[in-house]
Amino acid sequence: MVFDSERFDLQPYTGFDMSRYVRRTYCSWEDSGWESLLVQRFDHVPVAEDMRLPAVADLHLVLPLSGRAVMETRGEGRWDRHPWGRLELAVPGMPLQRRYRGDEAMRSLQVHIPGTTVESVAARLGGRAVDHEAMAASVSGGDPLLDELVRAVGNAGEQDDLYAESAAAFLAVHLLTRHARKPEPSGAGREDHRVRAAVAMMRERLAEPLTVAEIAAEVHLSVYHFIRVFKERTGQTPHRFLGGLRMEEARRLLRDTDLPIAGIAGRCGFATPGALSAAFLRHTGSRPSEYRNS
Repeated sequence: MVFDSERFDLQPYTGFDMSRYVRRTYCSWEDSGWESLLVQRFDHVPVAEDMRLPAVADLHLVLPLSGRAVMETRGEGRWDRHPWGRLELAVPGMPLQRRYRGDEAMRSLQVHIPGTTVESVAARLGGRAVDHEAMAASVSGGDPLLDELVRAVGNAGEQDDLYAESAAAFLAVHLLTRHARKPEPSGAGREDHRVRAAVAMMRERLAEPLTVAEIAAEVHLSVYHFIRVFKERTGQTPHRFLGGLRMEEARRLLRDTDLPIAGIAGRCGFATPGALSAAFLRHTGSRPSEYRNS
């Protein structure tokens, strides 16, 4: 880790033994000469029992690229359990404790956006204080466009810092306009929290035969009220949204792993490879094998 930047808050990493947990394979500062945006790629050790990440002021995005694990993360409260595979945003100013057991294929792409860049963009958007916890929760609910933006930045390879500066500003604008909490009518905030919790549950238990009743019970709503609120907030029924998440994960696994179709079916909640193939054909117009080979 590099610690001599005036733009990034990386001093808290002093003394953190990165080599215990990851091997860095790319660093935009060293490999592209960027100063306005820090992009790194890592290979991860398959097991971490007590990894303690320091609190920093920058926005830190972590996009898993490959591998399989169940992550357990704790900030200020209880442990949160979720599968390795979704884009995460670390809450600035909050130290994290993490543990997991995964496989040898775990790789990630990580982006640090300077806190000063975020503050500047927030001021231009009206100066409202940023609710970073709400932003992180919203990002965990899924954003395919943000996933692709992070991938694009990670693969850019541009040697000009103007590219990095522009990318940092655009990422900040997207996060603040799409994921920062907006003023809400009374009571809507609690319902939005329940929808985010429902989406997080869907992501965590993609491999299980979840019912709408189970999800509604988890967020303490009647089935009727849950379906109504969920559709108001997402534009889709819970059943259709869950199907979309399963297709998104199936596409990721087909694209980024060598898992057999049967293994992907099980991890995405389909009882048989045939069921996955039929659903995949309905959603994408092609079969899983055709998608992988394309």
